[in-house]
Amino acid sequence: MYGGRMIRSELIQKIAEENPHLVQRDVDRIVSTIFDEIIDAMARGERVELRGFGAFSVKRRDARVGRNPRTGESVPVEEKHVPFFKTGKLLRDRLNDDA
Repeated sequence: MYGGRMIRSELIQKIAEENPHLVQRDVDRIVSTIFDEIIDAMARGERVELRGFGAFSVKRRDARVGRNPRTGESVPVEEKHVPFFKTGKLLRDRLNDDA
């Protein structure tokens, strides 16, 4: 599916199709729980590692002085925390057909 995209509802449907013993409503709840747990852990500043897939973490960006692209005026930019994802070896290998 290179070059395409998959949205949450398509992920849920695919998991439900591959696991006919699960009701789609339960698959939705499972996917939501997984995403919520990742988000909650990152909000606490924790790193979430899914072996073979990758690791989610939070990086801190220092406050700085930026520029308004329209006016060129200097603008203070506050410190912020941004999500960061580092791919795991299995995922990298699979993407590069080395698996």
